Amino acid sequence: MDLNKHLPLTETTYYILLSLLEPAHGYIMMQKVEQLSNQRVKIAAGTMYGAIENLLKQQLIKTVQSTDKRRKTYVITEKGIELLRLDCERMKHITYITDKLLPPTALGNGEVEDV
Repeated sequence: MDLNKHLPLTETTYYILLSLLEPAHGYIMMQKVEQLSNQRVKIAAGTMYGAIENLLKQQLIKTVQSTDKRRKTYVITEKGIELLRLDCERMKHITYITDKLLPPTALGNGEVEDV
């Protein structure tokens, strides 16, 4: 199984998968994504349910039994966990190499500070 075909994950997909390390339904997932992203990523209900369908098709998440009969509950699969790990390693490499190569006096606006 070649998980690299799924990489890189979008930021939204990454947070959705991360939110499902514990079982949750759509509304809880939306709240967790906002919390995990420091409110930078907000997902509308329609977008969330489209993402859920795609992640189910890719077998990155699955439905699980729940006491709440009104809502479907989802959890990340082992394949999804492995994909999260791979993307995390990819991002660690990106930040490592950027920290190593970026001049320490570089400003956030693309300019380099005179020293």
